[in-house]
Amino acid sequence: MAFRKLQRHLTWLESFVTTVETGTLEGAAQHLGVARSVVSEHLRALEDSVIAGEQLLERGPGKRLKLTPRGERLYDATQGPLHQLDLKRLQDFASLEPNLRLGLNPTLSTALLDGITMEMARRAIKLETSFGGAFDLVRQVQTRQLDLALGFTPLPPHRGVESQVLVKLPFVVLAAGGSSAAKKHDTRQYLKVVDLQDQSFVDWLRDDPYGGANSQRFAEAGIAVNEVARVESFLQLYPALRAYGACAITPDLRPLAPFPDDLRVWKLLEPTPQFVEVVALEPAGGARAEALACLGFLKAKLARFHG
Repeated sequence: MAFRKLQRHLTWLESFVTTVETGTLEGAAQHLGVARSVVSEHLRALEDSVIAGEQLLERGPGKRLKLTPRGERLYDATQGPLHQLDLKRLQDFASLEPNLRLGLNPTLSTALLDGITMEMARRAIKLETSFGGAFDLVRQVQTRQLDLALGFTPLPPHRGVESQVLVKLPFVVLAAGGSSAAKKHDTRQYLKVVDLQDQSFVDWLRDDPYGGANSQRFAEAGIAVNEVARVESFLQLYPALRAYGACAITPDLRPLAPFPDDLRVWKLLEPTPQFVEVVALEPAGGARAEALACLGFLKAKLARFHG
């Protein structure tokens, strides 16, 4: 059976991590079963390839080695899956240039990404963004592939992840301007679930918590709707509402961003008001300065709305 060899930069990275964790080149060499000179060569190759020959390690008290600022950033990156670290990504991690790896729920990207991007550009913070559902975002924060993630509750169990609630959003009914619901309830400010009887309705996919919540709402109210489409995020919701002349029950995103002007919005009155929380997730142990800057911007935005 042929054994698969590690890519060269991953072999170098293994020597780097082992040196950090043993504190000496000798300790790393003994742990890896290679000569001290091999570990030293791997470290030099990593430094040449990732940070143009600058040092990742320097002498600390006694004979133990300690991380330089660039080394600290690179070592932090190794707490996630190593096979995902190509040389370009290693260079990004080891850079002292301010950067933020941000993950967002697709719906939140429609409401927040424009503002976040402008703020990060103003601060000269390099931004790397990705989208994901709750399980994806939690996993990527746990493995330190993301510095910060923004999502909705409910969340899966998340050991090794710290979370904070940014805002609680009630639910509203949202409809296309020319829809039957908009014409029928034009003068009203509030709607109940029973008011959606027989309306064309865009629901959320069944593995989305909103989809299950809507089914329960309709069952408890004893009504049926005409489901014309299912979507996963607001990226898909707005076109579906317009195309089908339909309505939907959605979180009220207006604290984050306005709804399009051509859509009609009513507050949803329920016997027991329901809410969804927008949460920020970060690796346990404290957020990086760039993540704190992003969170500060979001909190100030929400404070202005509530003020």
